[in-house]
Amino acid sequence: MTTSSNSPDVAVIGAGVFGAWIAYLLRQSGQSVALFDAHGAGHTRASSGGESRLIRMGYGDAELYTRWAAQSLTSWTALFTAKQQPLLHGTGVLWLARPDDAQMRATLVTLQRLKIQFERLDGDELVRRYPQMRLDDMAWGILEPESGVLMARRAVQTVVDAAIALGVEYRIADVMPPTDAHWPSLATTDGERVSADTYVFACGGWLPKVFPRLLGERIILTRQEVFYFGCPAGNRNFAPPQLPAWIDFGKEVYGMPDLAGRGLKVGIDRHGPSFDPDTDDRHVSPEQLRMARDFLQLRFPSLGDAPLLETRVCQYENTSNGDFLIDRHPNYANVWLVGGGSGHGFKHGPAVGEYVAKRIVDGGPVSSRFALASKATVQQRTVF
Repeated sequence: MTTSSNSPDVAVIGAGVFGAWIAYLLRQSGQSVALFDAHGAGHTRASSGGESRLIRMGYGDAELYTRWAAQSLTSWTALFTAKQQPLLHGTGVLWLARPDDAQMRATLVTLQRLKIQFERLDGDELVRRYPQMRLDDMAWGILEPESGVLMARRAVQTVVDAAIALGVEYRIADVMPPTDAHWPSLATTDGERVSADTYVFACGGWLPKVFPRLLGERIILTRQEVFYFGCPAGNRNFAPPQLPAWIDFGKEVYGMPDLAGRGLKVGIDRHGPSFDPDTDDRHVSPEQLRMARDFLQLRFPSLGDAPLLETRVCQYENTSNGDFLIDRHPNYANVWLVGGGSGHGFKHGPAVGEYVAKRIVDGGPVSSRFALASKATVQQRTVF
């Protein structure tokens, strides 16, 4: 086994949205950084892969995530502007609410307190403004006009490119799970050893495989299916600005307008069955397709028989309640565990990166919300 001449201050394992932003912001702070990924940034098996992800501010009374989403929107916008990459679509995000919708009422209070721009729309206004949707059963809604859609795969690759431009060493290499009692170095599958002062494992769905005893029951992977349906030729009613991205919280379904001619996106937010990102196939199930079509019949009746253009199976890596995992390894002070995006993490990449980088550079405690000790083995989702 050879020893690499690479000996950075920090080695980041995983070039998904969390790892990429951590590496980028650590390098901005003056640290030398090596960034590793087994398949490459934005690869198709990663939770950060895929074409699009929502960025929205609504989080009920979970004010921290609203703050982080607003902070991250600023950072994403600045990066895309600097790199001249149009990877944020300001479609707006529309929340659909029932009369007694406690989550949406809490969202209103939080958005007001933090002075986040929004519109509260009553049922009549929803029907008037969005005639392409069937909304007569909706009591009211919240429109976040400054929120929208991030082009996920290319966004991650843009962060990695920016990190490389600052001097981050980026390598496609499979880092083996650590076995030593102390971690002066890590091995790759091609026989190289890499030493660093600090290691950050931001491996997404692979974290439980790297740390099976510690995280095997604390981060649960679930299969999540996404569908793209064709819109009528010459009809712009299903594209922005006529149609925003939308979240039907009560139905556990979200979607995006027709962007770049890909079709109307319908995603099932309900946690699916367990999933292995290495070995499970990625063909959608008849049951989920039927659920998506039923939803189209309900909300977009003119698209009820629309052709299915494209599908995708990805995964959530869920903590017990949906909060992120950001903590030091309980036995090794120089090892950080960062993950548990839980289906809502992508948008927060910049905020997570800043949070982790600050603690590596300056020290300081980790919030109990993100602590390993707070992660249970039974799922009871409270963050959406």
